[in-house]
Amino acid sequence: MDFFAGFDTLPSQLMFKELEIVYSRIVAAGLEINMTRGLPSVAQLELAGSFLSLPGATNFVSRNAIDWRNYGCLQGLPELRELVAEPLLGLPAEQVAVGENSSLALMHETLAYAFIHGLRASPQPWRKEPVIKFLCPVPGYDRHFAMCDEFRIEMLPVPMLATGPDMDTVEKLVACDPAIKGMWCVPKYSNPSGAVYCSDTVARLAKMPTAAKDFVLFWDNAYAVHHLTEDEVPNQPIARLCEAAGHVDRPLVFASTSKIVLPGAGLAFFGSSPTNLVWWLKHRASKTIGPDKVNQLRHLLFFANSAGLTAHMKKHRVLLAPKFEALEAGLSQGLGNMEQVAWTRPKGGYFVSLDLPEGCASRAVELALNAGVALTQAGATHPRGIDYRDTTIRLAPTYLDLETLGIATQVLVVCVMLAIAQNGGSQNSVHGHGMV
Repeated sequence: MDFFAGFDTLPSQLMFKELEIVYSRIVAAGLEINMTRGLPSVAQLELAGSFLSLPGATNFVSRNAIDWRNYGCLQGLPELRELVAEPLLGLPAEQVAVGENSSLALMHETLAYAFIHGLRASPQPWRKEPVIKFLCPVPGYDRHFAMCDEFRIEMLPVPMLATGPDMDTVEKLVACDPAIKGMWCVPKYSNPSGAVYCSDTVARLAKMPTAAKDFVLFWDNAYAVHHLTEDEVPNQPIARLCEAAGHVDRPLVFASTSKIVLPGAGLAFFGSSPTNLVWWLKHRASKTIGPDKVNQLRHLLFFANSAGLTAHMKKHRVLLAPKFEALEAGLSQGLGNMEQVAWTRPKGGYFVSLDLPEGCASRAVELALNAGVALTQAGATHPRGIDYRDTTIRLAPTYLDLETLGIATQVLVVCVMLAIAQNGGSQNSVHGHGMV
């Protein structure tokens, strides 16, 4: 399906009236395409086909005579923790606990413990503080922001750079405000930009002085093994660096297998210092006698070892990399010579961040929805869903097949160009296509 058929010029060289013709063709096509969330595709889910038949009838006996069929073992099977601890969290197995399928749920749970009880270093429970603030790199993850809203945490936006959060801003804020208790971090293939925290950023996060004695990093390692190229970015040693700087309790590390096996049947993990782990397990013991060890065993049998995990993720890469390449090609062809339009080119993760001239993102998303392509709502990448400059759109290419993704990209290109033209920014934003 080529909506640009009959036009001899590149999409970005079309006149305004020609764009309107193309857009009317798209609307008439009656599309129904949803790329609002970063879901694994059906083909990715099928990679874990044999996962559903496990553990089956097995004679597996865990260490220390742990009966995986019964209650108990709050921290999780030691064999499973040893398999995932280093590749997913960058921690020793003894500093990791296994939860249910959602790492977001574990983050929410950890916030609740801090509000009810306070952290080990807290002078009092957070609920007794007049205000709690978190630093939020933007563009960032809407689910993190939603948790802050849930707990009435004041969010302080920090610009996200290609090397991670703007550390000059971060260091200045945390040094003088004791109400800043934490910071959201997606250190690797960040959502939505795909940015990777550089070693200098991580070192500064580990050693920076903070006015709050109980300041913590919510270190969301969601994409630890989700590589799109052979240039696989290693985990940053945040725990070791924090310990060396005298802040051993600072990092709270989270990860999951939800985008590795099946989202509804994955496992989530919490890891931190030995004292933080004791604190966390103590409070978790009031809500459960033990996690789902049958699913833990299923994971252990499915992967066998960390090499099995690595091999499985290479299968994901084979499916995902062509989609990111196709999106890149479509954006480059359609928008490549347009000034003030830029997008990220991640080496891993699930998203691409598209930046438009100021005041254009919401209109582009609206035009796309009217044309049958649902994108992530503009503003979702910012606290409270408000992007004051209205520039950023999160793109999620993972769920769609290549043909549908190609169609969606064509629609996106047209909607971006129309939004810019309607915003009156053509002279400053667009190069060489004659829009007036």
